[in-house]
Amino acid sequence: MAFFCKIDKNNIVKNIEVVDNSVAPTEEAGIAFLKELHGQQFNYKQMGTAPFTSNGIETTRNYGGINFTYDENLNLFIEPKPFASWILDEETGRYNPPVDKANDGKKYNWNEETTSWDLVEIE
Repeated sequence: MAFFCKIDKNNIVKNIEVVDNSVAPTEEAGIAFLKELHGQQFNYKQMGTAPFTSNGIETTRNYGGINFTYDENLNLFIEPKPFASWILDEETGRYNPPVDKANDGKKYNWNEETTSWDLVEIE
């Protein structure tokens, strides 16, 4: 199976489409099939993970999801930014906090006002 993200004019993923490999032996064939099926108003991008192949062809460096943004220069789907202070990792398409969370087995929640982790007190 080949997986495609349906992308609007702002490069926002609106849906995930699955196409049988017999219909989409190449990314171009899959895109042509989906545009014929759904119309020309959307773009499509085949997605994959390391080694960045799907059906034997090179694809994006990660999987997209609904409301992710496709960055053509990075060939990457970028998740929605959870907080204004978080920083994009251009290798993974994920946002990371500017301060690492303690690795002590305790539960923490991100506090955007203080840009720090607050310990969750368990009663």
